[in-house]
Amino acid sequence: MTRDAAIARAEAWYDDPGGYFADLAARVAVPTESQRPERLPELYRYLRELIAPSFEAQGYACRIYDNPLDGCGPALLAVRDEGAPLTVLGYGHGDVVRGQEGEWAEGRDPWTLAFAGERVYGRGVADNKGQHLAHQGAIAAILAERGRLGFNHKFIIEMGEENGSRGFRQLVQAQPGDFAADVYFASDGPRTEVGRPNITLGNRGVINFDLVCALRAGGHHSGNWGGLLANPGILLAQAIASITDAKGRIQVAGWSPGPVPANVRACLAGVGREAGPGAPEIDPDWGEPGLTAMEKCTASNTFEVLAYRTGNPDRPVNAIPAHARASCQLRFVVGTDHANLLANLRRHLDASGLERVAIETPDAANAIMFEATRTDPDHPFARWMQAAVSRASGRTCAVLPNGGGSNVTEIMQYDLDMPCVWLPLSYAGCSQHAPNEHTLRPLTREGLTIVTSVYWDLGDPEKAYRP
Repeated sequence: MTRDAAIARAEAWYDDPGGYFADLAARVAVPTESQRPERLPELYRYLRELIAPSFEAQGYACRIYDNPLDGCGPALLAVRDEGAPLTVLGYGHGDVVRGQEGEWAEGRDPWTLAFAGERVYGRGVADNKGQHLAHQGAIAAILAERGRLGFNHKFIIEMGEENGSRGFRQLVQAQPGDFAADVYFASDGPRTEVGRPNITLGNRGVINFDLVCALRAGGHHSGNWGGLLANPGILLAQAIASITDAKGRIQVAGWSPGPVPANVRACLAGVGREAGPGAPEIDPDWGEPGLTAMEKCTASNTFEVLAYRTGNPDRPVNAIPAHARASCQLRFVVGTDHANLLANLRRHLDASGLERVAIETPDAANAIMFEATRTDPDHPFARWMQAAVSRASGRTCAVLPNGGGSNVTEIMQYDLDMPCVWLPLSYAGCSQHAPNEHTLRPLTREGLTIVTSVYWDLGDPEKAYRP
């Protein structure tokens, strides 16, 4: 009854054709596209037919919660209470982005698991079905070897993360005791370096909004009216150009988080971005000056234009357009005045003479807004997890004070008041959210062994973390 024996069980399950990949194929086959309302029955089916039975077989009690917002995905909570002094909360999401059928290389079907060398293709294999399945496999190996976990365990499977987790926070806030725990440990997203594991202690916040310049009912001949009518496309371009300089450095007062904290900078020293073959080259002169590449994407704020439209780009005509619209996004870190982000932008545009450019946010049903989160890198649980992952992998585990993306960590940190640690099992070149989403077999296998080792140590009286 040893950690090595539990790891061997997990590896045997991974290597068995009827083990990890058979389970993953069944999960990938369910088209859980949360961005398509007609897929709501599939979201429930994933929980009822695949997730609940698998947890119940491991001695968990399962409950499915309906989303308080109509048409939004449900969530499942699996609970195994061993009367232990430590309760661990885990998380995964079973929903995926749109499958993008017909756009995958070599005619692959996003809902059918496919193999090519070390790559495993399918929608959700990286984000996030393959990652929460690894956690379940690790738990099964420990229970088979030790007969118990040695800690109480709660695990959430949410079915709306790819749709902004709308309604999920209200769901948790309505019954916080159901989800309460001492610490949070889960897997999502990519490693920052393929060659070594890292833990991530939070995420940047995000707010999406549109900049809109609508000046009149219709277009007007550019020869007859040029020089007489303001062009909304130009006004909108001026507005965007005022938000950053030509190198992407933010110019809006109130949009800065202040200096990078010393312990955040210390964590990121020596940490790089290794995305694998085919990844884009980093533009070294883009972004805030005086920061390393990792500090730019995890310790500072970034403004992005996601889409821009004025007139008819497919069939332009000689007319001054009536309106222009840009879909925009700000990713921000802890220390930013997130409550006044749009108010500060409004002041900035007005001071720049751009009063005619409006700021619009999506309606409540479609809004995406996450708060920035970051467990202190000096928190005892963060230090315990770094040591546990380093011990499991035989390499020094990197620590990202927060990742560059955004997700539900805000609920765990602020509403449930617990330290949060993510252990990513994928890599940045995995094409998540795009055609050809895939994982790397050796990387997933290694991740499974690390997760198994961490769970073993959490239940080991001599090594366990104690709050």
